[in-house]
Amino acid sequence: MSDQSNEFSTDQAEREASGAHSYGRYLEEFEVGAVYKHWPAKTVTEADDHLFCLITMNHHPLHINDVYAGNSQQGRNVVVGPLVYSLALGMSVSDVSGKAIANLATEELSHPNPVFHGDTLFCETEVLDVKPSKSKLDRGVVKVHTRVLNQDGVLVAEFKRLVLVPRREPGK
Repeated sequence: MSDQSNEFSTDQAEREASGAHSYGRYLEEFEVGAVYKHWPAKTVTEADDHLFCLITMNHHPLHINDVYAGNSQQGRNVVVGPLVYSLALGMSVSDVSGKAIANLATEELSHPNPVFHGDTLFCETEVLDVKPSKSKLDRGVVKVHTRVLNQDGVLVAEFKRLVLVPRREPGK
């Protein structure tokens, strides 16, 4: 059996130099006002919702009980909000935080409309601010606003977040 540990690398620059697509961005690659339309979209299934509820120990019947949900104001099961947020965050990683040193904060998270089993989520992220660090010249903070829309174009979630990302060329 051959030792494959030397054949593969987890270094992003090396992987991208091989021709692989860029994963995330360096600070210099963010431009205020840019909007990234994330791909692919995700259809949320009943299984996704139930598994997420069970893993996170959220057993609210609105999410896992058809009879209870049928008698609610929505008339059917509603996908649990933290799953919607988690999916949107994950969908944005390859465009926004794939090179992140850290996610620093999430702000103004809201769910203005419900998500139902079978809805397909589309996400886009707008760059609001880009600030190089004054104390550490190899990084900076990007502030972004992510919007989540369903298949009908209805806004179902949005949030802002601050991401600490490396600079391609520290100090320039």
